Amino acid sequence: MKQSLTLIPTLREMPSDIEVKSHKMLLRAGFLRQSTSGVYSYLPLAKRVLNKLEKMISEEMERLGAIEITLPSLQPKDILQHSFRFHEKDEEVLQLKDRNERQLILAPSHEEVMTQLMRDEIKSYKKLPITFYQIQSKFRDESRPRYGLLRSKEFLMKAAYSYHATEESLEATYLQMSDVYSSILSRLGLYYEMIDADTRTADGLKAHEFIVASDIGETTIAYSDESNYASNIEITPVVTSYPSSEKPMNPLEKVETPQVKTIEEVCSFFTKEQTDCMKSIVFKVDGEFVVVLVRGDHQINPIKLRNALKAQSLTLATEEEIEQLLGCTIGSIGPIKLPVNVKVIADLAIQSIRNGIAGANEDGYHYINVNPERDFAVNSYEDIRYIQEGDPSPDGNGTIRLKKGIEVGHIRMSGTWLTEKFNANFIDENGQSKPMYMGSFGLGISRLLAVMAEIYQDENGFVWPKQFSPYDIHLIPVNIHDEVQFDLASQLYHILTSYHFDVLFDDRDERAGVKFIDSDLIGLPVRVTIGKRASEGIVEVKIRRTGEIFEWAKEELIDRLNEYFRSH
Repeated sequence: MKQSLTLIPTLREMPSDIEVKSHKMLLRAGFLRQSTSGVYSYLPLAKRVLNKLEKMISEEMERLGAIEITLPSLQPKDILQHSFRFHEKDEEVLQLKDRNERQLILAPSHEEVMTQLMRDEIKSYKKLPITFYQIQSKFRDESRPRYGLLRSKEFLMKAAYSYHATEESLEATYLQMSDVYSSILSRLGLYYEMIDADTRTADGLKAHEFIVASDIGETTIAYSDESNYASNIEITPVVTSYPSSEKPMNPLEKVETPQVKTIEEVCSFFTKEQTDCMKSIVFKVDGEFVVVLVRGDHQINPIKLRNALKAQSLTLATEEEIEQLLGCTIGSIGPIKLPVNVKVIADLAIQSIRNGIAGANEDGYHYINVNPERDFAVNSYEDIRYIQEGDPSPDGNGTIRLKKGIEVGHIRMSGTWLTEKFNANFIDENGQSKPMYMGSFGLGISRLLAVMAEIYQDENGFVWPKQFSPYDIHLIPVNIHDEVQFDLASQLYHILTSYHFDVLFDDRDERAGVKFIDSDLIGLPVRVTIGKRASEGIVEVKIRRTGEIFEWAKEELIDRLNEYFRSH
């Protein structure tokens, strides 16, 4: 490709609000441009990298026996409502209406549409198992899209869906998909971890995420400092034991606490530790209000809470709902004298509190000497808090440490949760109707591009690995007005392309310094410069990764390049 005929708008100055180096370099090197907040145009260089990623992923999927399909980006809103995954307060779902006022959404996923298709088209066990995949844009109305392609409103994903007659068959595909994802990430040269993850449904069977460690990641990994244990903090179980206190229970007392609302203010007011306080938060769970209690130094884990309650929907109650239910504001909620129809779910650590402090459901007041076994009823004690650094590792080896990572893929054994809701049944060999077992497997392609951009760069620009570089070779005549230089460059361009090298030919009328700066920014594996020794048939070859520079005769160029690309 002649550089004068394509679009590579490199930049020298960057906007000050760019937060991560992958986003910065993709903009600087002319791979990406923002269309609107959280939405990007992939320019020619980025598209070439994406094409290579997609080709590799498609090869791996088809080797697995998966069948490519394309599902609609526009979906009826009620398809998610039918599966209980859409709620009126789910602000991440992009909604619109057609001219007939039908409510539609831009697809955040395709599990429902795929399952509906299976319900209508697959009737017999003889067609199972079967796996479909697609590479397509998905949409999420992020409130604060940032970090470029790592968290955007429109993103490219590979999604696969498998359907089975038995759980054992699903398990086999799950393990195969795990191997495929491991192969893909290894081919990309990425160091990754496969960690336990949330199944996203109360009845899900198993799930794992593929995480690339990064300080800018939005996934928190809980791992042991003495073993291989690692899981997403959303599901990491707490195995800390909480011994019962032997202190005598003091009389319950309501104390006036003007302008005291937060845990920090409560502790300061009473000169107590956070471990002596109870945080009370109201959730709306499948349409019913539930008061959830955790110790003052702990944080409620909504994923654990949802799973413990086997809830379809779980949201925080609004200030208006709390006022109507309890007659107080958020900072005054407590577990004592609640309405009879309000359940109380408490974290296991609450059991060990003796003579604690809690809100009084009356603004400006708190109770002291609160004891759970005496002063209020708890419907159930559950592990519903986030694990913390220093807690015992769930596998019994060492203690927990936390680190950040970027989720690039996930695999889930969803079981029959979704197929039952859509009546996606099949007739088994005995003539009985049964729900299909389902697996869901996602790989973030645009996110992988960002992760690679984060890793494969230095202070001058990208350093692409040859198998995923947009081109193999950057061919640069120093002076296009020098007839000898330009003729030799043109001759080499035709020879190199005839040997199936992908060549970017910088035929622009620019100063040599500009060309070299742009070349380093773009980061192709090899740069071939035709300069002052062109009349001798000698070219300069620079290896981008190492910075090594060689002078080779034009007659030996092809052999040496073939040797380099075979061995690296």
